[in-house]
Amino acid sequence: MFMYHGFYGYYGFHGLWLIGSIIAIIPFWRICERAGLSPWLSLLLLIPLVNILFVYYVAFTEWPAQRGSTGGTPPGFGPTPTGPGPTPGAGG
Repeated sequence: MFMYHGFYGYYGFHGLWLIGSIIAIIPFWRICERAGLSPWLSLLLLIPLVNILFVYYVAFTEWPAQRGSTGGTPPGFGPTPTGPGPTPGAGG
């Protein structure tokens, strides 16, 4: 006998929810790693309403990876140091 299990089938909704959760957690795992936060915090995205608070927390708090950073140019990309050095055109 045919049994109708809704638009997504019996396991369709749960499968879509699982795929959507994985798609959301992977980038937040990397963001938390780069920000200096525990990547396990990205699992908070699975909890309704807590996920919205977590996104705002990550967006507006000072990241531990930024502490001590002046927010300027990364090392190696600044202006060329001046000082004594070889003179152009001097044979040597």
